[in-house]
Amino acid sequence: MKDNLKCLSVKPKPLSSPIESFDHVDHVVKLALDGHDKLAADHLLNKEMIGSLASTIGSITRTLSLEFYKSEYLGSQESQLKRFRIHNVLMQIALNLFGYERIIVGFNEDEVNISLEYIFQTLSELESSEKKMSSSPVAGAVVDRTLSDMKMVMSKFYRSPGSMVSKMAESIEKKVDEENAVSSFLKAAKDEIQGNIYYRLSLSKNRFGNDYALGLRWLRHLGFVQVSTNPVLAAAAYIDDETLWEGYCGESLCADFKTVVNENPKWVTSPETYADEMTMKATEVSVFPNLAIFRPIAIASNFEHGMVSYQLNPHVSSSVEGSLKDALQIYSDAYDFLKRYDSYLLWGYSNKRVEIGRPNLVFKVPGNNSAAIEITSVLESLGIGTNNTETYTVSQEAYLIISKIDGRAKAVKKGFHVTTSYETTMCGRLNDHLREVQAEILLNRMYSMESGKVLVMELAKAFGIKGFEAMSKDTLIRTLSDRKYLSSLTNENFVKIILASKILGSSERDVVQYLERLEDDIGKAGIAVSQILFKLFFTPESRSKWFNYIKQRYGLNDSQADEVLDGIHVLPASKRKPRETLLTLSPHNMTNTEFPNHQANVMLESLRVDFDIKKYDNAVVNLMVDKESIYRLTEVYDIKEDCRLALELTPELKNFFKEVGIEIDIGERGIRPEDWPKFGAVIKTKTEFTNAYNDFKAKVLEFVKKA
Repeated sequence: MKDNLKCLSVKPKPLSSPIESFDHVDHVVKLALDGHDKLAADHLLNKEMIGSLASTIGSITRTLSLEFYKSEYLGSQESQLKRFRIHNVLMQIALNLFGYERIIVGFNEDEVNISLEYIFQTLSELESSEKKMSSSPVAGAVVDRTLSDMKMVMSKFYRSPGSMVSKMAESIEKKVDEENAVSSFLKAAKDEIQGNIYYRLSLSKNRFGNDYALGLRWLRHLGFVQVSTNPVLAAAAYIDDETLWEGYCGESLCADFKTVVNENPKWVTSPETYADEMTMKATEVSVFPNLAIFRPIAIASNFEHGMVSYQLNPHVSSSVEGSLKDALQIYSDAYDFLKRYDSYLLWGYSNKRVEIGRPNLVFKVPGNNSAAIEITSVLESLGIGTNNTETYTVSQEAYLIISKIDGRAKAVKKGFHVTTSYETTMCGRLNDHLREVQAEILLNRMYSMESGKVLVMELAKAFGIKGFEAMSKDTLIRTLSDRKYLSSLTNENFVKIILASKILGSSERDVVQYLERLEDDIGKAGIAVSQILFKLFFTPESRSKWFNYIKQRYGLNDSQADEVLDGIHVLPASKRKPRETLLTLSPHNMTNTEFPNHQANVMLESLRVDFDIKKYDNAVVNLMVDKESIYRLTEVYDIKEDCRLALELTPELKNFFKEVGIEIDIGERGIRPEDWPKFGAVIKTKTEFTNAYNDFKAKVLEFVKKA
């Protein structure tokens, strides 16, 4: 197969306005032939198409077949391009009907199967005819391009074992028959989608999000209904997909950054003055395609699904005014984009219940300071969803969920329809912090012993740390404890020097067992935060108490109180091991967001012969972290102070929960809002995100200056 055909470099035609389509068939065909294959396919994902899907697709395949043969027999100069786009749109429609989207929209299996049969028959005939009629068949190139796009996810921003989507591409590629490229690709893609662990878990109403700005369309097929971004991931999108700087992003009406620069000539005259504004717009370039991808399921679910999380500028996170100003500007930009996008996506439908242009966007409000409480409540009161991030502890997240309840209650009382919103638990980052603190304590203890410095130096040498000889003691120990070098306390080199130092005893068996148990317990901390939080708010017992409290406190009726509570989801994130997903599953009030390489690890875990998917039904409640591990974390280990801050409530919160009618057997030594900025995990993540934002801003400045 060849991926060097001229048609591959042709950009889509600009979308015309006013829209001059006659009916849904004409609309899909025009969009497809103009190069907007994904928008054309997504146009059919609408509840008003239920009952008419098969007949509509039958007419689409007939019309596209006529266009296909007409381009060949009448000698069209754009024959190759037209054939490419016809194959492409039919493939995109089929992928949508294999995927979970069809379930969200509500299509029944009979109409889906009939529609797919029409598509397969048409594609098989067209591919066969193309070989006879044309010296330059394009079916293979359509498949090659699709596989290439899948492999792009994490291709340059690599983390082991690579992305799940790229692994899916590798699996599909092995099953592609070059003689029947598109048909064999689709058959393999159907098996890959519907056999995937995430698709199977989605069928049980578990919800998932993607912690990355690329690969969303394939994940949507698997049941993913949310995407999170942050400064690191916005920059990573530009690394993986350089067309975001200058090129075509693949989603209709989404501009590249060069186009945006050309629309803002003031930037070129004084780039430094507008640096933050330019960075905001550059982030929109990477995020707005995700709004388009998730738009059909957002509309079909009335904003229950399809939400895109956008992280605000870390430099204004402690300012209520600064954060709200940025959020409202971004929301306005998204509104302008989606009003135009919706005019094409929803053309010809009545859209009686749809708020045209309303962004399927929520804002990531960092919980790194107490201002997050007010920012969250204000945005929610405006009907704008929030996703609190840089949150690691039960008390942090409890305060912020309460602020969501306050804002959402005020919104629904005014008649605002509220979207799904999220409370992130940065599981892996909490675990990393606890491990780093524990490692620093052990290494400091070792360093103070006779010959201990030599052992620490040996570890630095074993880890391959450059220039460690010139580092101060504190810098060296902090570096050695960093996850970059020490991702587990059972690391072979680390265990070796612990044994040599005898700081944990002289019995090799006892020391190894202690470190294994310590590492295992630390790995449960982030899971425990999500599980405790869920127990405080969303088990049937707790939910009923909150339901009554909200009704009484805000004067709401039953349906309004339900709307307030139903749309708040705990969002376990930044995971390191599959169990951090599997042990936080629930069919309600829970969305697990996954980094692409973590998705791959979960998928590989599901392929184990002893894996039992039923074991994890409502695991967030049924498979809670054992009390012995919680006890050791909060009472025994060197890291107990940080574990108490993470796993317990504050006295004020505990009293508040009692007023609501909820009592839970956990301590009250949790972290207070005024102390959030001092928590180690908060400091580390805020520093990382701020540095990533500054680096991305520098790249944006450089690009604009060259322009």
